[in-house]
Amino acid sequence: MMEIYMSGPWITEHEEKVVLDAVRNGWYGEKAYWYVETFEREFAAWHGRKYALMTPNCTSAIHLLLAALGIGPGDEVIVPECTWIASAAPITYQRAKTVFADIDPEHWCLTPETIAARITPQTKAVIVVDLYGNMPDWDGITKLCAERGIVAIEDSAEALGSLYKGVRAGKFGVGSVFSFHRTKTLTTGEGGMLLLDDDKLFERCKFLRDHGRAPGTWYNTEVTFKYMPFNMQAALGYAQFQRINELVERKRWIWRGYKSRLVDLNGLLWNPEPSGVTNSVWCPAVVFDEGLGITKEDAMRDLGEMGLPSRPFFYPLSSLPAFGSRGEWGQQQNPISYSVSSRAINVPSAFTVDDEQLDRMAGGLRKLISSGS
Repeated sequence: MMEIYMSGPWITEHEEKVVLDAVRNGWYGEKAYWYVETFEREFAAWHGRKYALMTPNCTSAIHLLLAALGIGPGDEVIVPECTWIASAAPITYQRAKTVFADIDPEHWCLTPETIAARITPQTKAVIVVDLYGNMPDWDGITKLCAERGIVAIEDSAEALGSLYKGVRAGKFGVGSVFSFHRTKTLTTGEGGMLLLDDDKLFERCKFLRDHGRAPGTWYNTEVTFKYMPFNMQAALGYAQFQRINELVERKRWIWRGYKSRLVDLNGLLWNPEPSGVTNSVWCPAVVFDEGLGITKEDAMRDLGEMGLPSRPFFYPLSSLPAFGSRGEWGQQQNPISYSVSSRAINVPSAFTVDDEQLDRMAGGLRKLISSGS
């Protein structure tokens, strides 16, 4: 039997051909950044955004935006309790304060209510994560932020191809970011993209991205960052982007495969797709109902003993040593995040997953449920 991988890309001869062209020809004159600039332009247009800036990774895209917005010491930025640390780390880079807010029990994202509960006079921004491809109540969040004078940033790293009321993930907030990590739906190995509409904010981010060089000059007017992409990286991303619909549909096929095989089982909550939402399901996640008495540690251990891989749902950030291991405090402040995370796992979503592997994974989950772990 073929090994089941948690994640991994779908690379075809098309990608190989485009990257080879970049290797052979993408070094001189106008061709030196041709793939970067073409990928940026077409990626922005696909999302209905005015501008795009490619970055070495998604974390640096968030950092660029926070820096350009002037977020710094004394400012507070709200983030969801449950997300990957990259969503929050750039707040610390800027020496601002990270404020954790609770998530919704069904779509696992922030809500207008959980954001409102954390707003103080020092709140400058909220980073809203489209977790695992899920979409939050963007209408409510946009309205709240406008009323309270707070900048909304969309972390759409995991939601390439998702839709909220016909609008693509990546179109919300003052700016949005994407990840092209090797595990993502579209990959450049490492890589990211920042999408913007505001002219001045775009120019500031572009300036900060390349050592603070004054436009049209060869000298540096500020000490800034080096967050420039490169042509071969962009060539792979651009080639993948030309297959974006195919890639997203394959991810959705994997997600539907799990759900259809286990539709008769009660107590499993998969990535949701409520009315008005199309979920691109970067990674299928499943939350076990409290009544089943199954923790994520139980599930991962038992599946591992069956030779089946899984990964933990994101841990609450406040529980991590990086943020002071404040688990008891976090459970009191954000109980839904702690509860959902304790009962949830991610299952394989590599592009190599096929029907036979879905059968094996579904069989393992069925056995797990029947035994009550």
